[in-house]
Amino acid sequence: MNSHSEISSRWEKYSHLFNHITVPDKTVLLMEGDVSKKAYFIEKGCIRLWYNNNGKDITFQFFFENEGVSSFESFNTGQPSLFTMEAIEPCVLQWIHKDDFDAVLREEPLIKEDFYKVIAERQMKYMHHFLSFLKDTPKQRYANLLKEKPHIIKRVPLQYIASYLGITPVSLSRIRKII
Repeated sequence: MNSHSEISSRWEKYSHLFNHITVPDKTVLLMEGDVSKKAYFIEKGCIRLWYNNNGKDITFQFFFENEGVSSFESFNTGQPSLFTMEAIEPCVLQWIHKDDFDAVLREEPLIKEDFYKVIAERQMKYMHHFLSFLKDTPKQRYANLLKEKPHIIKRVPLQYIASYLGITPVSLSRIRKII
């Protein structure tokens, strides 16, 4: 088992490939339909992933400090992104270009192994979130979010939380009064 510090020290060797940027809230980092050429690491802030469903934006994930984010499918395949990535807080980010990222994965089997573990974990989280829409009521989804990810409740605007839970902001207000 590789330790987090071992993986981090291997990444340090490639720090020259990363670009640092600071962006204000509401900055779009990738637009739905564009091809992803960058992967981001969040030093500070929050990024929301959402897609346009007939004019209504649907949030399906949030990313915070010390997490990496990209439109993985687009980044991996070169196909247009299915969603938009947007900063919802001022963010301090590092980004790496796809060509450089691919080179690191070719050179560093431990980083590649760790990367695919992260992708597998993220896939399981998506699956659990999807299944909650099939088996849980909106009230149960909010209660689970409150229990499992209270940092989202504290930092994310309510309209995005409502969208993430698949309910209207009015319904979320009612649920919050009950719980």
